[in-house]
Amino acid sequence: MSGLWVFVCGPSGAGKDSVLGWAAKHLAARSDIVFARRMVTRASQPGSDHDPVTPQQFARLIGSGGLVWCWEAHGFHYGIEARYAAQMAAGKTVVVNGSRAHVGALEAAAQVRVVQIVADAGQLATRLEQRGREASHEVSRRLARNALFSDLRADHTILNQGELADAGRQLADYLVEGVRSSPAR
Repeated sequence: MSGLWVFVCGPSGAGKDSVLGWAAKHLAARSDIVFARRMVTRASQPGSDHDPVTPQQFARLIGSGGLVWCWEAHGFHYGIEARYAAQMAAGKTVVVNGSRAHVGALEAAAQVRVVQIVADAGQLATRLEQRGREASHEVSRRLARNALFSDLRADHTILNQGELADAGRQLADYLVEGVRSSPAR
């Protein structure tokens, strides 16, 4: 059986990191599902789920073929190490915390699925303000950016409006049961 990439994306404030963290914790015993760690040219902060690298290190990774995927968002470079491609080729489901801007560059292939995590605009604004990473004008810019992705095609969408466990369970269930049965985009 061939493996799958599951590219999880959503607007800032949708709770993507939290939902992914919940699902990863609850699926930790499953050797067939791997949650990839991102390389990001941003310092680690409380609650971060990435491995920080300098722009120079990132450029070396690209030059050496060390990244299977890379993209830019919000002024930072993001990448997924090439070692995850071997796990996907070995039949595993590899879950990637990605960017909506990168979805268009993904091949519409049988081995790629896109999951979008969403929340309403009010919830997004509240969460962005509460996390305190950006100034209010940056929060406004992130919220305005959402209009660019109104037509994003996803294989599965999760509304993260209530309890984290509800959205986390939806992602975990999709990874265990739904991902193999959903048709390619």
